[in-house]
Amino acid sequence: MPKHTFLLIPVLFAAIQATAQSYAPAAGLSGSTALHKNDVSFVAWAKNVSIIRGYKKITDPSLGLVTTGVAENAIGFPTGAVVSLGDGGEAIVTFNKPIINGPGFDFAVFENGNIGYLELGIVKVSSDGINFFGFPNHSQTPTNAQIGTFGTPSASFLHNLAGKYEGSYGTPFDLNDIPDNPLLDKQKITHVKIIDVVGSIDPAYATYDSFGNAINDSYPTPFDSGGFDLQAVGVIHQQVLGTDDFEQKLFSFYPNPASETVFFDMTLEAEIKLYDLSGRLVKVIVEDIHDSIKVSDLPNGVYIIEITSDLKIKREKLIIKH
Repeated sequence: MPKHTFLLIPVLFAAIQATAQSYAPAAGLSGSTALHKNDVSFVAWAKNVSIIRGYKKITDPSLGLVTTGVAENAIGFPTGAVVSLGDGGEAIVTFNKPIINGPGFDFAVFENGNIGYLELGIVKVSSDGINFFGFPNHSQTPTNAQIGTFGTPSASFLHNLAGKYEGSYGTPFDLNDIPDNPLLDKQKITHVKIIDVVGSIDPAYATYDSFGNAINDSYPTPFDSGGFDLQAVGVIHQQVLGTDDFEQKLFSFYPNPASETVFFDMTLEAEIKLYDLSGRLVKVIVEDIHDSIKVSDLPNGVYIIEITSDLKIKREKLIIKH
């Protein structure tokens, strides 16, 4: 939402927070993990974004959904343009190349707040677009009183929550923080999801951290620009061009997930087979380049595409979601 120069942090919260254990502080202070948008560690930016808008005020749906910005504002380098998510809204971003788990931080999320007005988001990642896993997070902001519309939490009492830094600085995330799971390939992160923290401490509407604490944030924000304002997602570690990437340029398909038809972009004639996860063959075609398979008649689920050409075989997961 629009930021106001006259915003004040209630003295009550400042006094109580002073007793909490501190995490990394605001940008520019010793120990901060904030990454400026011009930091040389960024090698790529989000390529595509899909948005599910939330309400201006979750307790009063009659006010409607937020409307500020378009999804494209969160693509590429952060320029200040945003897309607002609203109460509990979410964004899913994808990339030209998957994010990988490298040394230190792997990507960063940019909001447009300032130190007098921070809006927070939960961050999750996926390597298949279906199964998402969240970063363990923590809010030490007291919950004995609601932070008001123009109040703010403090960066030093927040951990692994997007938006803890002002607009020119990204909140970084390290994939090592997420527990290992067989459904998550940390060397092939294809999707990052950002979910707005509602901010209310009312148990009926609160967003909770990994410790079960309600995350106390600015609430309500009943504006067209309410909720988390996504600016950008910057990549620090991504897959590099190798043999698999080269083969994928010879044999590629889209979209994934798919609902109606899967299109193939190949430089050689190939045999294409589609299997379900039990190994049952469900589709097969032998055609020239730029072909397709109809999948609208198949149930939702995960399938395996097998492409054979010149005795080379490539297999990839395909998600069908109607």
